[in-house]
Amino acid sequence: MTIEKMSLPAFTVLELTGEIDLHSSGPLRIELKACSDARTPVLLIDFKRVGYIDSSGLAILIEYLKDAAKFGGKFALFGLEKKVATLFELVRLDQLFVIADDQEAALDRLRVSL
Repeated sequence: MTIEKMSLPAFTVLELTGEIDLHSSGPLRIELKACSDARTPVLLIDFKRVGYIDSSGLAILIEYLKDAAKFGGKFALFGLEKKVATLFELVRLDQLFVIADDQEAALDRLRVSL
């Protein structure tokens, strides 16, 4: 898995590529910890190029969601492939996370003005 970070004035985007599993999720945990430590006000994660995520990846996302809540950070996922979106629905994480089709919709759901 690779991560590309883009910091814009109103929000930050992490663009993920590859599979997120126990063996590849370490860099994601490190990057999300850095975002938490920096108190990133709005974080979007681009899942367009993620074909798979396991429970370790889901746990990392939940961990960040809890950390962001402590400082009022807003957090959304977007661009999930059908297979990945189905997993979020099966474990009911679609009710916990803000999930949108694209970046614009994610910002709208978070009520972020540009």
